[in-house]
Amino acid sequence: MFFSHRPVRWLNEPAVHSSEDSGVTLVSEPGTDLWQGTYYEMRRNNAHGLLTAVEDRYFSFTATAAGEYGARFDQCGVLLHQDARTWAKASVENDDGGLLGSVVTVGGWSDWATMAAPDSPAITYRLSRREDDFRLEWALPGGPFHQLRIFHLPGALGPVDIGVYACSPEDGSFTARFTGIELGPCAWDAHA
Repeated sequence: MFFSHRPVRWLNEPAVHSSEDSGVTLVSEPGTDLWQGTYYEMRRNNAHGLLTAVEDRYFSFTATAAGEYGARFDQCGVLLHQDARTWAKASVENDDGGLLGSVVTVGGWSDWATMAAPDSPAITYRLSRREDDFRLEWALPGGPFHQLRIFHLPGALGPVDIGVYACSPEDGSFTARFTGIELGPCAWDAHA
């Protein structure tokens, strides 16, 4: 498995988690989230993330996430985390039938872009890096990738921490499962 061959760190290690050759499973804890300031004036950096530092300035990271969603806003997906004020995530959130979205936080302020989530128990995410620019994509497992967004992270020219995450912003808890975790050459072509 990808994480068994690299140094890893937990961002807010959950009480219940396991890793095996086929992937990572974790149970989110209530009141966990990644959000900074905008609109809700809430500031949380207590989601559960399993991260590894990547020094390459050009790469693509993929992972498939599936969750047994219960409470509103339960979510699981991929995470790029520099610090509590600078990070990006893509996930399905359990709200109004499911939202597929992404959040980019720069300078301690979050944004949120969403669309209706596809009717699928699992989503594959791909995070690609070209120096300090990044692209998030999604796909049904085995299907073609679709762009979620392109974004810039100031100061992201050195190593970045990437991985998978899950959280339960309200009173719930749920099991998230991550498979197909891989790091490879950048699949995001240079703009001609």
